[in-house]
Amino acid sequence: MKIPILFFSLLLLTTLQAQKKNRDYRLHIKKASGPVIIDGIGNDLAWRDAEEADDFFMVLPMDGRKATQPTTIKMTYDDKHLYLLATFYNATKANYFVESLRRDFSFGKNDNFLLFLDPFNNQTTGFSFGSNAYGAQWDGTMYNGSKIDLNWDSKWISKVTRDDEKWVFEMAVPFKSIRYEEGVQEWGINFSRLDLKSSEKSSWTPIPRQFPTASLAYTGTLVWDTPPPAPGTNFSIIPYVLGDVKRNIEVGGDTKTNGKIGGDVKFSLTSSLNLDLTVNPDFSQVEVDRQVTNLDRFELFFPERRQFFLENGDLFANFGYETIRPFFSRRIGLNVPIQAGARISGNLNDNWRLGVMDMQTESINETGQPSQNFAVMSLQRKIFSRSSIGMMFVNKQSVNYPQENDSITDIYSKYNRNLGVEYNLASANNAWNGKAFFLKSFAPADANSGFTQGAHLEYTSRKWNWRLQEEWVSDDYSAEVGFVRRRGYRNLTGKVGHLFFPKGGPILSHGPELNAVYFINEQFKETDHTAYLTYQIDFRKRSSLQFFLSDDYVELLSPFDPSGLRIDNLATGTKHNWNAFGWDYISKPQSLFTYAFGGRLGGYYADGNRTSITGEAGYRFQPFVSLKGNFNYNHIELPAPWNTNDFWLIGAEADITFTNKLFFANLLQYNEQSNNFNINSRFQWRYSPASDLFIVYTNNYLITPYETRNWGLTLKFTYWLNN
Repeated sequence: MKIPILFFSLLLLTTLQAQKKNRDYRLHIKKASGPVIIDGIGNDLAWRDAEEADDFFMVLPMDGRKATQPTTIKMTYDDKHLYLLATFYNATKANYFVESLRRDFSFGKNDNFLLFLDPFNNQTTGFSFGSNAYGAQWDGTMYNGSKIDLNWDSKWISKVTRDDEKWVFEMAVPFKSIRYEEGVQEWGINFSRLDLKSSEKSSWTPIPRQFPTASLAYTGTLVWDTPPPAPGTNFSIIPYVLGDVKRNIEVGGDTKTNGKIGGDVKFSLTSSLNLDLTVNPDFSQVEVDRQVTNLDRFELFFPERRQFFLENGDLFANFGYETIRPFFSRRIGLNVPIQAGARISGNLNDNWRLGVMDMQTESINETGQPSQNFAVMSLQRKIFSRSSIGMMFVNKQSVNYPQENDSITDIYSKYNRNLGVEYNLASANNAWNGKAFFLKSFAPADANSGFTQGAHLEYTSRKWNWRLQEEWVSDDYSAEVGFVRRRGYRNLTGKVGHLFFPKGGPILSHGPELNAVYFINEQFKETDHTAYLTYQIDFRKRSSLQFFLSDDYVELLSPFDPSGLRIDNLATGTKHNWNAFGWDYISKPQSLFTYAFGGRLGGYYADGNRTSITGEAGYRFQPFVSLKGNFNYNHIELPAPWNTNDFWLIGAEADITFTNKLFFANLLQYNEQSNNFNINSRFQWRYSPASDLFIVYTNNYLITPYETRNWGLTLKFTYWLNN
């Protein structure tokens, strides 16, 4: 089941010989000849002397030609800031399309501009900044060559102006807000524009349409007249003050008030390596998770949203696969307060990256849970043009652990450790990608001291894409600080797809994709599989339609309630097989009224049937109000004792953005499966860059009987102080 080593050898050889694809696209940046005022007008003297990047290339709907919507970019700098001026002309006259003024908007639903910076020119990591046509900001850290983590926030300013002929974006990013190596005069850089009225996505450098414009493999070069200024010592303190009122009726019903102070400290050890400290952290303002209907046999994954864990988060969070993670930061502080933490992360030089984190949690007297220390170290070395090899060590250690005869030792382990190595393959042209990793766990009991390994190889071109992947997780492998959906299996996954491109008409592309996922146990006996065929149709106006046919087989490895309602369990070892048909349609984003509609019809466990219908509808009064509603309905027919069950998951959102600094978000979630109705309202005032006032209200109700479970009201004030 191993992927042939020959494939990796050939790809390593081509990677060694290849050079950066768009290295000849060069933009020269000179020091500003005068002051730059960020007003979205761009008439400062400094801009007259700046070199201009224009003549963009079309990426979508079809690459290989020049963009029809003209764009010009200029850049300059002074001792403290990097400046950018972008002008977007409208060859196609129409209104601008944006969702709202909320930060970190959805890329495909807004007229927008994005900057991609690769200061180390490693074509793997970097920073992204941008704006939509009404001035909502976008910023994030880049990893894995093209992915962007928008949970990262930095301190910078921008301004947008617009008229019928064009819109203009001007920004200033402090050098202290980004990481780079001193003395280097060439950075990787690219610019992306999405113009919804013409359905055109364009880029300064040519990029094949199958890749995102964020692909750092296709960046050009930003050439400095002299090395950018050393940022000096960057020292920031981000304190917070919090007060809240809470009542949990399910565990006593007393109303409790609480005050809390704490904060973070950021200190630059070098221009590219950062030290972060946190004391008594609080995450009450973090956006709540969207609820889902859970008809799965295994644990669901929800992403990390807490700011402290996010900068250079890929060093810690991307080892392994999505279903095999040795480290998952949401395991830290899970229903237990975090006392303090420290993290060192960033680039040691062009080739080496380092991540070290240590967190300490409190003990819980009521449950007997001991205080625990979480430590993780990740080291990554770039090899060839874009590939890397890395290692990771994760340690969870209980402090003041009970004696051997204490019953609590059956619940909380004394320690759990993981040690692993990983190789990530990325070809110079981004067509080939792959991974291979091995992890070993260590625990007091042999039953939790096992291993896991996995590997995959993937190829992507304009018309063809395929992937082959294998995994092996031993029955005794454990990662208490990680995310591992299941143990004791081997898995082989494959897919192949093809696209057709009509020369005219409303359809941009269409084509089939065949997927197959097979699981066997460690005795090489099949336990389950899913095979499905999809057909994807993408329209020129950016709407899409997909159909699928699937075949599922499951031999249960443990008791399972197929209704998800805790009625009764199917027995271990029972075998189930069914087929299903489904579809998904997403409307074009240019309309003020948008919608999506999907469904699934077919068999289910125990020769039953399951019908699932999903829908979403939204309307925006741009740019200030965005309204959205969604639902998921399940109708399950099973033999007794489950019989027939229907349940709904309904959500409603009202996102009000008074300005690009004042937000009021409201989320309602009605979940019949979990018998819970949730209300969450969050008011945010960004009164200064990266400094906020939050008011958060949340309330949870039982649906049957309808009564309050718990509620809370939080007032939180944060301020970013830096030298």
